[in-house]
Amino acid sequence: MKILLLDIETSPNTAHVWGLYNQNVSLNQLMESSYVMCWAAKWLGEEEIYFDSIMESKHKSMIKKIHALLDECDAVIHYNGTKFDIPTLNKEFLLAGFAPPSPYKEIDLLRTSRSKFKFPSNKLDYVAQALGLGEKVKHIGHELWIKCMNKDKQAWDMMKKYNIQDVALLEKVYVKMLAWVKPHPNHNAYADDHVCPNCGSSKLNKRGFQFHSTHKYQRYVCLSCKTWSRGNKSLQMGKSSVVQI
Repeated sequence: MKILLLDIETSPNTAHVWGLYNQNVSLNQLMESSYVMCWAAKWLGEEEIYFDSIMESKHKSMIKKIHALLDECDAVIHYNGTKFDIPTLNKEFLLAGFAPPSPYKEIDLLRTSRSKFKFPSNKLDYVAQALGLGEKVKHIGHELWIKCMNKDKQAWDMMKKYNIQDVALLEKVYVKMLAWVKPHPNHNAYADDHVCPNCGSSKLNKRGFQFHSTHKYQRYVCLSCKTWSRGNKSLQMGKSSVVQI
């Protein structure tokens, strides 16, 4: 299974307003809508982190490159990407005249964090630090985005570091949370032999049974990532195979 890790950075919407609090901004006040400024991505388990930006490429060319990576992947890992990164990229693909990339599964680690754990904050920076995995690159805040929009080279150097570090952190958090990620794209769909549904390892240990009203199933734990799974056939029906539970 080819799994891509992805993070994007976007410009703010620019508008004319008459106040700073509780504003209703109409469309005729909108001067420029948000767009993708840069992205970083890497293949799970590989060293290289890819990056492109409007500073390094023309906008359409930059969008075409991330479209090609999504078209190649079987699954994509992101953090709040279900609501933000993927819809934002889909908008860019549509505006650029690109067809949808080939279908892929999404693994949103923000959803895993919210559904499985009770951290004081579910922000990537907090979760990564709580797990002892590092932290996001410190920067000057909103001004960094404004300077990048104005083609400030030093600001873009910082933005590139920031974007790339987010993807590096994302992979570390994914590996740490892997056994908790459910649903996860099943590696058995890509394997000839029975493997762990979450990480693809063949190092499985039989650990008891899972019982239903009339059948029981072999239960397994992965010795690599600690994911629990069970056979997809009852023991009365013959040899079991591994699927995610």
